[in-house]
Amino acid sequence: MATIAEIDAPTDPLEAFRAHAREWLAAHFPPSLKGKDNAMSAVEGPHENSTEEEAWQQAMGEKGWGVPTWPKEYGGGGLSRAEARVLQEEMARAGAWNPIGGMGVMMFGPTLLEYGSEAQKKEHIPAIAKGTVRWCQGYSEPGAGSDLASLQCFAEDRGDHYVVNGQKTWTSGGQWADKCFMLVRTDKTKKHEGITFLLCDMDTPGVEVKPIRLISGSSPFCETFFTDVKVPKANRVGEEGQGWTIGKRLLQHERSSLSGGGSTAGRMFAGAPLGQLAKKYVGEDEQGRIADADLRSRIVRHEMDLRAFMLTLRRASLEAKSNQGPSAATSIMKNVGARIMQERSELLIEIRGLAGLGWEGEGFEEEPLKDVRSWLFGKAVSIYGGSSEIQNNVIAKRILGMLDHQ
Repeated sequence: MATIAEIDAPTDPLEAFRAHAREWLAAHFPPSLKGKDNAMSAVEGPHENSTEEEAWQQAMGEKGWGVPTWPKEYGGGGLSRAEARVLQEEMARAGAWNPIGGMGVMMFGPTLLEYGSEAQKKEHIPAIAKGTVRWCQGYSEPGAGSDLASLQCFAEDRGDHYVVNGQKTWTSGGQWADKCFMLVRTDKTKKHEGITFLLCDMDTPGVEVKPIRLISGSSPFCETFFTDVKVPKANRVGEEGQGWTIGKRLLQHERSSLSGGGSTAGRMFAGAPLGQLAKKYVGEDEQGRIADADLRSRIVRHEMDLRAFMLTLRRASLEAKSNQGPSAATSIMKNVGARIMQERSELLIEIRGLAGLGWEGEGFEEEPLKDVRSWLFGKAVSIYGGSSEIQNNVIAKRILGMLDHQ
């Protein structure tokens, strides 16, 4: 005879998974962490984890739910796309957030799953899935930013290893990273075909990082110097000369995350609604509306753009998953997402007036001070991950089919 629990159990597999996820989250997510997502740590640096945060990261890492759709054999959750959406819904319901992220999750992991050898996947993916190894990106150089294929950091073939000499810049989190995925030149006679994708331990002799201080007051980026750095050939991803192909694929994953596919989207909705803040600082008219009609119309237009963007993101995400990964459409999302984020930050500053222009001191509240720094840091959103101008070129050539005329 069936028990009451068996009779009440959901018959729909997705609903059964939902019940499991809800029960697991109730048992493992500390209520004290609700609303304390440290999403910006990937670029602003690590912080001292509390006991609850350590336990939450360990639980999610062991479950594989930090990267829910990655294969189980490499430490992922092994969930279907539908199950991953259910998990996301249940985490939102519980006020839980994903403690496992960074460039390993956003960019390198998905790329390695596609292009890496079995040995490389077994070595690197589990640590990314558990959040125990921090990665940084060695792409841009002082003379190779927008024209990345002009990079000159050279890896000389020495038999079973390469010797790397050169410089990278804008290395996000380089001073905190354990490892670096990088593009290097292995053939000086070819441009795109002379580039190779390597993995380098940041504590290798000859690697030196120098943090770059930004206008926001933080130093999330570095100059990174390589002087006679030995990199084993086992750390080459793909074939020699295949780096440009692999590197472009990784950039698609990066743009997907920067446009909102990662934690960026959540930060767009973070904090009090703009309309509510505007009524507090600007005041209301006799009809209960924001007193400044021009500001009111701009806030409404912004909120409409944001919601349309979020719906488009969801649709693009579903299409990308059905087509085995992100496409050139991420360039559109990256540009639009950057514009909306910057517009939101500027509205926040304008709404608060003088109260929104503080840097430090007793006369300013914590939230406005944080928003000022976010506003300044956000100026880089339309530059890093490929500038808006570069994205426009990608859109013109790969989506609209426009060709250069000589």
